[in-house]
Amino acid sequence: MVHAPVLDVKNLKTSFITKDGEVPAVDDVSFSVNKGEILGIVGESGSGKSVTSLSIMKLIPQPPGKIAGGEILLNGEDLVHASEKRMREIRGNDVAMIFQEPMTSLNPLFTIGEQLVEALKIHKKLGKKAAYQQAVEMLKLVGLPRAEQIIKEYPHQLSGGMRQRVMIAMALSCHPRVLIADEPTTALDVTIQAQILALMKDLNVKLDTAIIMITHDLGVVAEVCQRVVVMYAGKIVEEGLVEDIFKNPKHPYTLGLLKSIPDIRDKQERLYSIPGNVPKPGSIKVGCRFAARCEFVMDRCLSEDPELYETGRPGHTVRCLLHEKEGAANDRSTVKS
Repeated sequence: MVHAPVLDVKNLKTSFITKDGEVPAVDDVSFSVNKGEILGIVGESGSGKSVTSLSIMKLIPQPPGKIAGGEILLNGEDLVHASEKRMREIRGNDVAMIFQEPMTSLNPLFTIGEQLVEALKIHKKLGKKAAYQQAVEMLKLVGLPRAEQIIKEYPHQLSGGMRQRVMIAMALSCHPRVLIADEPTTALDVTIQAQILALMKDLNVKLDTAIIMITHDLGVVAEVCQRVVVMYAGKIVEEGLVEDIFKNPKHPYTLGLLKSIPDIRDKQERLYSIPGNVPKPGSIKVGCRFAARCEFVMDRCLSEDPELYETGRPGHTVRCLLHEKEGAANDRSTVKS
């Protein structure tokens, strides 16, 4: 069953004012998320993943940052032009976000219950007693034991995994249409990571909430996502179904990311790594942004900025001149992001 997009990002541009002028951190990015879908956004640090998510929430600090162009359509409403008052209504209620480090996201001066109840009272207009009861139910829903006791405790009294579950409960308490999870398992050990991912998949099914999973871990993507967007230096370089990206990756950067995953079946003295580093935002004015690190680089790559070309697989697109002819052979025009 195909759902209409609940969130549609079109040609998003987010930039920051620096001593070197205006620098684009997210440059002409387009993607959509359907109801009940889990979309992965992957890439190295500095690729623009987190800035994209903060732009959707309109949490980019202004100044020095600003959304310089594009649309962020939530059920048809363009958030780019929404007032701060309207965004306060939307955040938590329609779009919620789980940040990387739960200890910095939870207020250490208030109990878990006070922080959960506040969101329910503001967005759901519930009385204190009803909000308290729903807060307890949300803690139970995310698998926390002794919820009635935890709701009275402070963040420092809980483990990292328990705090992350509280953050998920808080984010989902108002049943948002879209949940953005920014590296939700980064600070957790492997066992707790698996539990959190299983929990998010379960809640995705139960609540039919669309999830944007932002991560650098392709293992996480393979575990929970249906589609994946690969970002590099502020642009989308490849997009498609998870099985297409993993079985038939097209962009040299995607190939490099997959080759960097350790394989216990293959004994190697040295793990593979992509040479070089992600370029400084705004430093590449002409040509493909991955050219300096690419093993397949051609002369054209240094002077031409490739479009997103279709590969022949439904929804699978790639920004690489190696696949320009492939896109033409399929008799499809280029797809601009």
